[in-house]
Amino acid sequence: MMKRNEDYLPLSQATYYILLSLREVRHGYAIMQDVEEISRGDVTMGPGTLYGALSKLEKQGIIAKTDVGEADRRKYYKLTDKGKEVLQLEYLRLTSLVEHARGIMSQWEGDKDGS
Repeated sequence: MMKRNEDYLPLSQATYYILLSLREVRHGYAIMQDVEEISRGDVTMGPGTLYGALSKLEKQGIIAKTDVGEADRRKYYKLTDKGKEVLQLEYLRLTSLVEHARGIMSQWEGDKDGS
């Protein structure tokens, strides 16, 4: 039976940032740099973590290697249409989690003020 895109959720934090990084075609080292930048330093990953994740995502059809047409030996990756949908679904899932917690968390903030 074929997996539905929802079946890939939830994504790990590292995978989520890798997919965000692949909003444009990048090679591995550029992905690592971009993940650190877009996560404001919260997520740093070594080559082992990155290439393990890229291999798994490629097998799942979420990303694909792409040819950049240069005499460059680095491997470049891009999001597939399936990958874009999985990323969008995860974004919606995370947004929903935050929205559901917003009211509760703001009540706690009020409690800290001595109410």
